[in-house]
Amino acid sequence: MTKLRSVGRTTNEDLRARVHFCAETGQIWLHEHRMLLVHAEAQATLRKELIDTLGMDRAKGLLTRMGYASGVRDAELARTRAEDSSDLEAFMTGPQLHTLEGIVRVTPVKLELDRHAGTFYAEFLWEHSWEGQWHRHHYGIHNHPVCWTQIGYACGYTSAFMGRTILYKEVECTGMGDNNCRIVGKPAEEWDDSAEQMRFFSSESIADQLIDLQTQVAQLRSSIGDRDQLPEDITGASPGFRSAYDLLKQAAGSHISVLLLGETGVGKEVFARSLHDMSSRAGKIFVAVNCAAIPTDLVESELFGVEKGAYTGALVSRPGRFERADGGTLFLDEIGDLPPSAQAKLLRVLQEGEIERLGDQKTRKINVRLVAATNADLQQLVKEGHFRSDLYYRLNAYQILIPPLRERKQDIPLLAKYFLAKQTAIHGKKLRGFTDKAKRALLTYAWPGNIRELQNAVERGVILAPSGTRIEVNHLFMSCSEAQPPEFGLDRTGGLDINCWETGKDLREAVFNGSLTLDQVEAMLLETAVDKARGNLSSAARMLGLTRPQIAYRLKRLHEGKDSANDGAPVPIDDTPTRVS
Repeated sequence: MTKLRSVGRTTNEDLRARVHFCAETGQIWLHEHRMLLVHAEAQATLRKELIDTLGMDRAKGLLTRMGYASGVRDAELARTRAEDSSDLEAFMTGPQLHTLEGIVRVTPVKLELDRHAGTFYAEFLWEHSWEGQWHRHHYGIHNHPVCWTQIGYACGYTSAFMGRTILYKEVECTGMGDNNCRIVGKPAEEWDDSAEQMRFFSSESIADQLIDLQTQVAQLRSSIGDRDQLPEDITGASPGFRSAYDLLKQAAGSHISVLLLGETGVGKEVFARSLHDMSSRAGKIFVAVNCAAIPTDLVESELFGVEKGAYTGALVSRPGRFERADGGTLFLDEIGDLPPSAQAKLLRVLQEGEIERLGDQKTRKINVRLVAATNADLQQLVKEGHFRSDLYYRLNAYQILIPPLRERKQDIPLLAKYFLAKQTAIHGKKLRGFTDKAKRALLTYAWPGNIRELQNAVERGVILAPSGTRIEVNHLFMSCSEAQPPEFGLDRTGGLDINCWETGKDLREAVFNGSLTLDQVEAMLLETAVDKARGNLSSAARMLGLTRPQIAYRLKRLHEGKDSANDGAPVPIDDTPTRVS
């Protein structure tokens, strides 16, 4: 004990000498690390707000991880001192830093460590803990220890110093009414409840709770609204869209696995969520997984779970996405990217309704509705041997093809209006809509990125357009190259743009030198638009920014001119209305 105190005094004096205040720059340095002086009361207020916002359990995890990160950083300083001192002297850097930083006064009670052998045991007395005092001030006497940041610091510092996971427990705490705090630390495997403690060191997303709330809101809306009305985030009136959505509604009442096909950005995940919301599982969780975003060696553990010790780094047992989605819906996007081993396990899940965690022999029954999606040709992948044929036929029992946006022209104005309302609310802007040229640009652009690209373009337009005005073409598309025309002479708005292509200069010179008349240019545009619209005058008129009577008159004049010039028959125009696609 005397030796530990002597080491502590020496370490403390050395550390104080490494603290530097720079009045000119307003910076505080501890060795090479920049430090901050903050008000304990302000820090305590922030801590209280985290607890009140996230709840006691989530706040504990967040604050424990903050302390852990701080401890790991301080361990770097201890490692630099280890070369010139004993392990004991070097280790005491952390406890003394904790004292020097004003967190808590640390007094060693018992300390046994051997870095080479990996053995460790420690007991420390904590006095004047700021965290324990302020927690008691805000919430009164607590049933459990509350010095979460400090425990996180001790675990992070010692684990980094020892090169193995060391866990501390607070066996006495001022937040529980004790006079002082006391902690005990030893390797994680020597604690019976290490798994329970380790969960606070893993980041936890609140996305699942938000999804649950979103599901509940959707369910309430469907219960009080029109059952045939489309959900707010699914918009469309085109025949192709309605056909796909009708298939989706028919599948909602069953438990059959659904395969969604379509190009990137057509809204496959939105369809999957809508299927979940319309089904009897709407009150349960919806879990979405992008198979292409998971490293190959982690796919099985992410989907099916893992047992502690199954591989290096598997410190705790944890469920996979299938177990998390039990009772609800699991959406597997980009399923064509699954590795062969995961495909075999997925087939078993679909056939038997049970899973095995990685490194475990125990089977677990699950009840999950599977919705898969891909933009790849699964049949071709089967032929090439990259995808199991039995899994393909199992997934392909109920297939829904979502058409690309270029085949859903009728839906573009509806989607653009929806995204405009959404983005103006997000960015706090008031806009009067789109200009006529911008509307024509939205209709004539091919949208290779589909709905996702349209959403991004509208958001960019909302950001660039001045408040109180309308969104212009140049707000939607930053350059001509973003919206290449399908035919020469037609720009993304359906008009003639002689500045976007080099050949436009030749056309301009041809008009100026008299080798090409304006009537001939007009005839070229009219015929190209009608040909592209497959004879539909209304569609051709929209491309050129004209009304249907205007284009009909111009075509009539054009054909009469041709008839008077020669005896050739006029070009037949199909005036029968056809679907815009």
